[in-house]
Amino acid sequence: MGSPVSLRDDFDATALRLLARRTRDASQGRRQLALAAIYDGGRRGEAARVGSVGLQTVRDWVLRFNAAGPAGLVDGKAPGQTPKLNDAQRQALARIVEEGPIPAVHGVVCWRLIDLAQWVWEEYRVSVSKQTLSRELRAMGFRKLSARPRHQAQNEHALEAFKKTSPPSWRTSRGAGRRAHG
Repeated sequence: MGSPVSLRDDFDATALRLLARRTRDASQGRRQLALAAIYDGGRRGEAARVGSVGLQTVRDWVLRFNAAGPAGLVDGKAPGQTPKLNDAQRQALARIVEEGPIPAVHGVVCWRLIDLAQWVWEEYRVSVSKQTLSRELRAMGFRKLSARPRHQAQNEHALEAFKKTSPPSWRTSRGAGRRAHG
């Protein structure tokens, strides 16, 4: 079994306990208290019990603390997946959406997400789902707009005659005024 990784010498148990008391991050405070137990001469198993973790996790904390000090014990944000489309591909996608499809070339008269996903595949050989493509387009400032459907034989004059019109001015009814005062 190898020897344990030693802690840096510019801190001690008292300083780590003070930092643990002042921090607002509970996880960082727990890690600092576990390392303070090691500074006090305790074994790594005792530090693992203080931190409620395993020995490998304590070793990882020691390495992070040695590399970056107390700031290394803060949970960082996970990087997440790399984007499927790069900036040049996004610009080309924005350009083609703004220009609209050419029916003879693209085979559609208006873009749908599935059509754009197919275009991205044909152009760049990148498989993108409709949900991902929708998220990308919304991030670029595009919104899905669709016209309200209208029948081709609709008579606008008949619509105007059918619409209900409101009286030009509203009046309060007599019954409502009596109830409010009575």
